[in-house]
Amino acid sequence: MPVQSLCSYLQLLTMPTPSLILVPARFKTGKLYTPLATTSGGVVLGASGDFNVTRATTATRVNASGLIEIVASGVPRLDYYTSGGTAGCPALLVEPAGTNLIVQSQNWLASGWRSDATANVTTVSATTGTIDPLGTNTANAISPTSGNTSHLKVGSDGSIIFTSGTIYTASAFFKQGTGDAGRYVQITQPIGTFTQGFYANFDLQLGTISATGSVSADTNRAASIENYGNGWYRCRLTATCNAGGSAGSAFALISSSGSTRTLSFSGTTTDILYGWGAQIETGSIATSYIPTTTGSITRNADVINLSGAVSGCIGQTEGTIYAEVDLQFNNRNADIIGLDSGSSANGFYLVIRSSSVIELRIRQGSTNALIFQRTGAYPVGINKIAVSYKNGDFAISLNGTTTQVDTSTITMPSVAITRASVVPSINFTLDQSVRVRAVVPYTTRLTNAQLAALTTL
Repeated sequence: MPVQSLCSYLQLLTMPTPSLILVPARFKTGKLYTPLATTSGGVVLGASGDFNVTRATTATRVNASGLIEIVASGVPRLDYYTSGGTAGCPALLVEPAGTNLIVQSQNWLASGWRSDATANVTTVSATTGTIDPLGTNTANAISPTSGNTSHLKVGSDGSIIFTSGTIYTASAFFKQGTGDAGRYVQITQPIGTFTQGFYANFDLQLGTISATGSVSADTNRAASIENYGNGWYRCRLTATCNAGGSAGSAFALISSSGSTRTLSFSGTTTDILYGWGAQIETGSIATSYIPTTTGSITRNADVINLSGAVSGCIGQTEGTIYAEVDLQFNNRNADIIGLDSGSSANGFYLVIRSSSVIELRIRQGSTNALIFQRTGAYPVGINKIAVSYKNGDFAISLNGTTTQVDTSTITMPSVAITRASVVPSINFTLDQSVRVRAVVPYTTRLTNAQLAALTTL
């Protein structure tokens, strides 16, 4: 077990002993091992306490060296991503299904990248000038020509079918090279299908968004930049398509931080920008990188759960659910942990809501017996959350803050709770990537003081 995971495990054991601990550390294809699974009657579950992992496609993670790595289908993704690519405590990466619509995501000279765009830039693919985020030499070195024109790279031009009213997110990895055109880069979408003309400029020296702009307003516009280490940044732009049709996705060389959309300028081939890993997908986030070659590629959703004997590790009428999660968005939906009867008809759920709400949701007979909420912003990044349930005595604690209590009397689930699921996407469709560092059920309602201590960062 990694040292950081062992520390988390030992910290949990300083509290009243939990019935089940999942700290992502040891795994094999289709399994994620638990270091502790003991029923309230003292029965040690052994292998029957290990979680099942299903994902019918390959996927990527950030490994302990800070590099993107492809893992096989059914392999749980112990992800070491932290800002800057420095390996830290691994987290279990759980995501919805996603499809990269751009072809040849790493080779920007291949068929699919618009030919007339390469007339305005000089591109060298598989360059040895810098290693890419995989740790190999597949990055593209891009330079502007001397012509006074816009200098674009357009991926999958004319072959992506955009649907009006759908939100799309374009992203790519960039690294500063030489010159002004090697420091700044712009992401935009074709103005024929995204008539608002939203764009974002990124400063790869400072690692910041230097400017954004558009020709009209759109409520779903967003941009972000993430540090992946070794000088690489993943730049992202989100916008709503409002005039469906066939087009591509554009990345523009620009000459200054405040350049307007696809600015024309006289370039020089001595300026070099490094680019790699282009992706465009539906939705308002950039999910983990999905490499493509000659066609679009879909990554299936991660499904992680345990059924059967685990019922003895779940408090049937009272209990506590603890989670330590790394959330990169605080305006997205996610069921973090579900304890239920095998369906959403009966169970206990720890839920993150899009309006900055943390929620304990109790289902009885296919209806919501209780929706107990803690409202107010929570930070982007690592959060420690605990919810406790006992009829007439419910509580929520976040990051050691004062526990919020509810004294409602409700009808509790009347059937056996036999399944534990990590990010099950039952109450709400998962619309973000969630990194889970620990999930822990207790079969008793911990005291408020214990909840505060357990969730202190």
